[in-house]
Order: sequence, then structure tokens, then C-alpha cells
Amino acid sequence: MNMFCYQCQETARGTGCTVRGVCGKTSEVSNLQDLLIYTVKGISEIVVKGKLDVKELGDINHQVLNSLFITITNANFDDDAIEEEINLMLSLRDSLREKIDVDNLHDSATFEVNSREDMLEKAKTSGILSTENEDIRSLREMITYGIKGLAAYTDHALNIGKENYDLYVFIYEAMAATVNDSLTVDDLVALTLKTGEQGVAAMALLDEANTSKYGNPEITEVDIGVRNNPAILISGHDLTDLEQLLEQTQGTGVDVYTHGEMLPAHYYPAFKKYDNFVGNYGNAWWKQVGEFESFNGPILFTTNCIVPPRSEEVRKRIFTTGATGYPGCVHIEADEDGKKDFSQIIELAKKLNAPIEIEQGTIVGGFAHNQVFALADKVVEAVKTGAIKKFFVMAGCDGRMKSRDYYTEFAKNLPQDTVILTAGCAKYRYNKLNLGDIGGIPRVLDAGQCNDSYSLALIALKLKEIFQLDDINELPIAYNIAWYEQKAVIVLLALLYLGVKNIHLGPTLPGFLSPNVANVLVEQFGIGGIGEVDEDIEMFMGA
Repeated sequence: MNMFCYQCQETARGTGCTVRGVCGKTSEVSNLQDLLIYTVKGISEIVVKGKLDVKELGDINHQVLNSLFITITNANFDDDAIEEEINLMLSLRDSLREKIDVDNLHDSATFEVNSREDMLEKAKTSGILSTENEDIRSLREMITYGIKGLAAYTDHALNIGKENYDLYVFIYEAMAATVNDSLTVDDLVALTLKTGEQGVAAMALLDEANTSKYGNPEITEVDIGVRNNPAILISGHDLTDLEQLLEQTQGTGVDVYTHGEMLPAHYYPAFKKYDNFVGNYGNAWWKQVGEFESFNGPILFTTNCIVPPRSEEVRKRIFTTGATGYPGCVHIEADEDGKKDFSQIIELAKKLNAPIEIEQGTIVGGFAHNQVFALADKVVEAVKTGAIKKFFVMAGCDGRMKSRDYYTEFAKNLPQDTVILTAGCAKYRYNKLNLGDIGGIPRVLDAGQCNDSYSLALIALKLKEIFQLDDINELPIAYNIAWYEQKAVIVLLALLYLGVKNIHLGPTLPGFLSPNVANVLVEQFGIGGIGEVDEDIEMFMGA
């Protein structure tokens, strides 16, 4: 066994990647990521046991977010960059340890390494399988993956200047708890739910950050064709990177297109003023291998969702920034003020051909909570008259598995008196279908990125208030969610904290769930998987 990783839905055989990640990461990258997480756990124990004030930790808080983000699936494949991050975090860890007078610190807070070889050797004894008890391991990993997602959303908010120190406090407490052998299964189950609670806080923080700076998303038609200009494709999730790129491309003759999870940027009023922000190119992240070839221009990755390119020509056009990285690709760092110089990308774009058109038409989105609240009267009337029988939350992630065709067929076969509420790249399975509308209300309401699942929770809570219900589960809402990586984990935990039950996950349940932990989720929260499309629709409609 060269490595062990089961944090994503596509993990090999549903049990764990042991030779090379299905995502494309090497065993060396995987093991270095494990050691980076182990180092964050050591820092966390020092902060918790030393009772350090997180408000005085400054950049250490931000580096912890970055370290966690680096290890999310499809974010960073650059072994040199990860080694550099480990060395930085070890230096910060040791500087913190000098400030406290605490004995019996965990090994994660004290171990030493002097080379890449030392790091890889240490990773063998500090990774996932170092926890022997299967149930404890399962809960520790679920918490860790939730924290990774929480850190990603907190990092995005930080880039816009919004910060919540309580989130840092919780990250340290939770990560330290994952190396505390005195905690029982019950303790860790409670901490898992608390992780969901903090996930809600993180998503609320990011929602406030995005809307306060860029305005509330509004109903928008996004062009999916192309113009005959050189162009840059921006992928990932970070809106501040997009804003800077748009500012720097103004007047250059270079167009900017979104890809994947950046599509919802078109819904924000602040970005509509840029006449070179022209549309969305392509589909969900996993189709990028072919779509990047036909795009012709440079690609900027702001966050995770990288697929290793199959050609050198495409690799030379890929740029990374933030927590992302890929060997041989230019990485763009921010200066002390958070500013990034994208001139190298812009100059390359000018030398390359315009994108090749792969489709035509438009797609409609922008149904975040504020926009849906504005339509509340129309929605409520449709429910009361029976025009809308049920809402289906089909948020989450897309992926490569053929079994994900289920979600396209599910959307196609839903009764005409149902509405899909979506967020995340799972929408690409059905957002280009002609599913029609109900009294002017589109049957697919796209709230935005995966982090905008918070909007779907707010919509449900608003409907609960309007209909004067005691329990959110009394609403005519069913949850059939596709998951892929760790941001989906924190969304799931957030929904569980909010009291949502009977959520169905697919196309497979997480490989990191031990049988006993899976039983807890089934018995306490009604978590289920997916089956045949027609049978599932009948089950949901009858519930």
C-alpha cells in the first residue's frame, strides 16, 4: 500500500485509493498532504492546550486555512508546494510551542523532519490508518473532511475581508480533538454535529461577504456560446480572483469566460458592468480535459477542481493561484495587499486563438435566497393551489462516474408539478434541459456555487416560517443530493445540524463511513442512498 485516501466519492472500489488517487494525485502527494494535516493537528493542540488567543495568532490562522484547503480533492497536485507548506507550518508550530508551558503534547505537536524522505517516512505512521478503531477513524475523518470544507468557505470570506474568530477557535478545537484518544464515539458524534453548526456559520459569513461586496444574485441569462476574441477561462470558486482578472483585462481586447463552479459569478450585479465578461464555457469540472483543448486560451484555477491535463500544450496554458497547484504550471501569488498580477495570463491570451464554440444558447440562474424571497408570494400561491406539489433539493457535486447519469434521468422524469432547487456543479446534469416552468417559475432554480447551498437552507427555513410549521421536515421538500468532495461533507453536516432528515446521498455513500457510523446516520437522521430512478421518484413523491 503506497498511500491511503478515501475522502472523495470516486475513491477506488468505494473503499480507498492505495496506489494512486483516482483524482490523479500521486502517492507522494497524498502522503505529503496527510503529513500537512497532521501538522495542522499539532498546531491545533498547542493552541487549545496552551489556551492561546486566536485573535493574537494573526497570519497563523490564515495559513491554517490555506493548509486545509490545499488538501481538498483536486486542489493541489504540486509535491514541492506541499513540502514547502509543511516546512512553513512546522516553523509556525514550533514558534507557538515556545509560548506555552504544557507537558505531554501529542506527537503531531512535537515530531521533527529534516527532508522530503523524512516527511514521507513520517507520513506512514501519521495518516488515516494510524487510528486503529474503525468507528473512531470514521468519525475523525468525517470531522476532518467537514473542517476542510469549512476552511475553504472561511478562506473565501477572508479574501473579501470578512472574518469570524469563533470559526478559528472551532477549527483548532476540532482538529485537536481528532488526536485526543480519550474521546469516545459519542463524543465524536456530538463533535460531528457541532461541525455542522459551524459550517452554517461559515456559509453565512461567506454569503454576507459575497453579497455585501458584489450585491445579491439576481435572475440572469448566461450565454454559453463564444465571441471571436482571444479569451481567458476562469475556473474554481473565488470571486476576488475573478474581480481582479476582470479589472486587469478591461480594454485589452481579451474576453473572460467562466467554467464549472464559476458560472454563478454572472448572477452578481457587480460583475455585469464588465463588457468583456461574456459567458460560460463548458460544463462541470470533470469534462475540462476535452473542453480546455477547444478553448484555446489560458485557464486560471482559483480553487479546487483541477483534472491533470493529458497534453503538454494544455498544461502550458494552465495557471494556478491561492491553494491550487500543479507541477509545471505557473503559480501566481498575491502581494501583501492581496493583489495579484495577471499580466502574464493576459499577454498569453493575446497570442492565442479565440475559443472554439462547443454549444449555443443560454442558461438561467441567480435564484439565491434574496431573489427567491422576492418571489415568495408567487411560490407560496403555487404551493397552496397545488401547482407545485414538491421541491427537490438536488444540490452538490458532479463527477465522472457513469452512475451519475441517474441525476439527469431523475430530473427528466420528475412530475411536471415539481421544482428542482440546486447549487453546486451537480446542476450541470440537468441545467441545460428544457424542463419548462410552473406559472413563470422555472423548474430548475439555481442558487449558485456549492457554498450557496446555504441559500437553499434559508429558503426552506423561510417556507417553514410562512407555512407556520413546527418542523422543517413537514415541508414538501425532498433531498436527493449528489456528493463528491469535502465541501459537500460540510454542507451535509450543516443540513443535519439544521434538523433536516431523510437526505439521500449518491451515487454512493461515503467510503469513510464505517458500518456502525453509517447505521447511526440512518437511524438518527434517515440518511439513505439512491436506487432506480422511477422507484426513487415514487418513494419521494409518496413521502
